[in-house]
Amino acid sequence: MLKVLSKLSNIDNRRARFKTCIALIWNNKTYMFEGTIYGNITKEKHGKSGFGYDPIFKPEGYEQTFAEMGEEIKNKISHRAIAVQKLITFLRSIK
Repeated sequence: MLKVLSKLSNIDNRRARFKTCIALIWNNKTYMFEGTIYGNITKEKHGKSGFGYDPIFKPEGYEQTFAEMGEEIKNKISHRAIAVQKLITFLRSIK
């Protein structure tokens, strides 16, 4: 995290995204489920919850970093949540 902040210290464009891809092999066919969330890298760390880059990633449409918003909100909007929801929808459709 500190290395990312250091590398971006003189950079104005701090747009970023997190992406998750889940692969499922079902009946010898591969299915892919992607989740992406866009946002920005902050100039300093904010918040104490979460892990990884959560204290420096602020998702689009939110005023808080992942680390500030808490697990309940983050787990509803994160790239992982998006990918898992697509997987769940698929699994429910195949019965």
